[in-house]
Amino acid sequence: MSARNRELLALIPASLLVTLGFAAIFIQRNELLSNVSLTYGGIFLGLCFVAHLVIRFTLPYADPYLFPLVAVLACFGLVVIYRIDDVLARDQAQWFVIGLIAFVATIFLLRDFRVLERYRYTIALAGLALLLLPRVPGIGQQVNGAYLGVGIGPVSFQPAELGKIAIVIFLAAYLRDTRQVLVQGSRRFLGVTIPPFKHLGPLLVVWGAAMFMLVFIRDLGSSLMYFGAFLALIYVATNRLSFVVIGLGMFAAGAYFFASTVGHVQDRIDVWLNPFAPGLYDAEGGSYQIANGMFAMADGGLFGRGLGAAVLRVPDGGPLIPAPETDMIYAVIVNDLGLVGGLGVIATYMLIAERGFKIATLAADSFSKLLATGLTAVMALQVFVIVGGVTRVIPLTGVTLPFVSYGGSSIVANFILLALLLLISNRARTPA
Repeated sequence: MSARNRELLALIPASLLVTLGFAAIFIQRNELLSNVSLTYGGIFLGLCFVAHLVIRFTLPYADPYLFPLVAVLACFGLVVIYRIDDVLARDQAQWFVIGLIAFVATIFLLRDFRVLERYRYTIALAGLALLLLPRVPGIGQQVNGAYLGVGIGPVSFQPAELGKIAIVIFLAAYLRDTRQVLVQGSRRFLGVTIPPFKHLGPLLVVWGAAMFMLVFIRDLGSSLMYFGAFLALIYVATNRLSFVVIGLGMFAAGAYFFASTVGHVQDRIDVWLNPFAPGLYDAEGGSYQIANGMFAMADGGLFGRGLGAAVLRVPDGGPLIPAPETDMIYAVIVNDLGLVGGLGVIATYMLIAERGFKIATLAADSFSKLLATGLTAVMALQVFVIVGGVTRVIPLTGVTLPFVSYGGSSIVANFILLALLLLISNRARTPA
């Protein structure tokens, strides 16, 4: 069976998941099975089929599993959001269509994606501008102490979602030119390979940018995500583990310093360490969200309450779990489907990461290899940041769960990221 036929066949489970998911919710709410679930499943399959045709005729050698895996996540997210709020689900469905349009546009406009390498500095400036937008007076939005959103009239979005792609493109292009200098100029000191001080500039600049985000944007998770992606890129570019160790040490030292000296960072740490403390649980902006998320996941147990069966609202109508469609959607998934359902979602992300890194290993040129690595790493780290925050592995931050959480900017940016990975894959797998 050809790669494209395998891709087409793999889209069927995604449409079945939509159909069965909506059917389960209808039964749970009304004790009635409606044929509307079949309609939703057919519409979803039709949209994915159109995207598949674009891939078939423009990227015939692209990875056949990436798009079906993303389709599974997107349809699952749509079902879970519908289970939370019908209106939000309709909005998410519209954003899914817009995301597919952005996906197709990226494929047609960047058939030779290597042109991005020429505009590295322009793209880097655009990425930095996007990261700073939430702090612009009048349009910046603060949520739980972090500046992540931008609101212009009725439209709001998170510019960091597009900023992450711009930063990865710049780093891939920059390290492609400097990798040999970093490797050849290194010296061994006490058994550790140390890069020359004059070439530590990029490491120091990106570390400084991560610390700047930590303090100025008040977002530990995004700073960890960006810096982690940079360390993954520099390791692939130089094959020097010492660079990664030095970078992790710098990040840990900087995070510890600012956690000890900056008030809002210390508050986040306190909420993470003591979510059930009475003073923190009841305080405004305290640990109510993360504590109730932990209660919800514990309530789900191994197999969950059933899709749509878990309680999400208190008797007066308020949310039992604040922001269940964005920050805490993983807690809702585990409450409904248990630990098994939560692990299934994580396993799907792991498969996507495996395919992304395989694309990087197949790529022949350095820029393609580094770009595929960076795009895959930044998405995998985003999953770690939000799932780790909900499960209290790290402090909770306001990033979205890719393709699952509610949010237009998230789904559009991640579809652009997917298109870039498929473009790289098609070029890497094309027969000589």
